[in-house]
Amino acid sequence: MKRPREIIAQFLNELEKHMNDLKTGKAETTFEVQDIAALLHIHPTHLSNTIKSELGKSPCDIYEEKLMHISKELILTTDLSIAEIARQLTFDPSNFSKFFKHFEGITPKQFREKSRVKF
Repeated sequence: MKRPREIIAQFLNELEKHMNDLKTGKAETTFEVQDIAALLHIHPTHLSNTIKSELGKSPCDIYEEKLMHISKELILTTDLSIAEIARQLTFDPSNFSKFFKHFEGITPKQFREKSRVKF
């Protein structure tokens, strides 16, 4: 395996572990690029450049996509309040709503209500 592919595989593995920790409420903070780079023993810029050149997305873009996926999953499959979900994902509730709306176009509460109407 070439080194860039190895870096990407390790990045995605560490990111998946972190996302599982967020999903289950075990994470106390969200990761930043330098946190994952430190786990991989490489420089954050090298990590960012490798991911961007190989996948066409920044590490932050990938992180946010995965975070949105987990957010939607928790909203749709749990009875946790939006504020509880926000805290579990290490957000302040108002910042979570802004984050969610930025990507989805509607608030988490609207997303939940809209999704319940479909079923």
